[in-house]
Amino acid sequence: MLSSTMPRVTAAGRSLEYEWVGTQRSGRPVLVFLHEGLGSIRQWRDFPQNVAQALGCGALVYDRYGYGQSDVLQEPRRSVRFMHDEALLSLPEVLSRLRVENPVLVGHSDGASISLIHAGAGHKVKAVVAMAPHVFVEEICIRSIVGAARAFEATELPDKLGRYHRDAKKTFYGWADVWRDPEFTRWDITEYLPRIGCPVLAIQGRGDEYGTMAQLDAIEQRAGGPCEVMKLTDCGHAPFRDQPEKTLSAVTAFLDRLKA
Repeated sequence: MLSSTMPRVTAAGRSLEYEWVGTQRSGRPVLVFLHEGLGSIRQWRDFPQNVAQALGCGALVYDRYGYGQSDVLQEPRRSVRFMHDEALLSLPEVLSRLRVENPVLVGHSDGASISLIHAGAGHKVKAVVAMAPHVFVEEICIRSIVGAARAFEATELPDKLGRYHRDAKKTFYGWADVWRDPEFTRWDITEYLPRIGCPVLAIQGRGDEYGTMAQLDAIEQRAGGPCEVMKLTDCGHAPFRDQPEKTLSAVTAFLDRLKA
């Protein structure tokens, strides 16, 4: 188990670890980073710091419940509405307790979906950057998660995840089991898209093993506010890792235009 001295905040009854990077300045937006379904603070690598530095602002990065060094998942399995719960219950408390108003939400995968739900539910959000977002379930995603479960059982994946998470097994199956639940095939958040009034930048790799470009197309067609999309070649599910320079450039340019 990793030890940590990072600060913690309580949200939805759970103790969550968080970190501030960059420098908070008056008049500058606060970035809030929401990690992927098997992610954590550390798995963002230096991306939050690089974005914050490029924009001259502060950024909040935190481990959601069941991830990283936050409280270990206690339930036998997550609810099929776990992303709704994060977006509508936990995230508002995190922002309130840490005095973050009108944030820019930067989400990856599940974190991108959480960002879109939160913005579409009427919360005050300056902008959303959604990387590899899910707005409905595709067969390619389920196939990849089934493959990931086989890898978890037969490779060194548990050890690799154990570098970042207090309980790698609970973290992994808390993610994989809910996505493989037959009820989850009906999961769909497109109803939130028309109610998103803030600008949205949606980025996805053409080689994304968890979703097709239909995800970005749905966001572009249905988002209620200004929407930009970026479809990256030679890029899989993690644009900030697979194409770091292009992703950083796109995100900073998008947010620079908001400042202007």
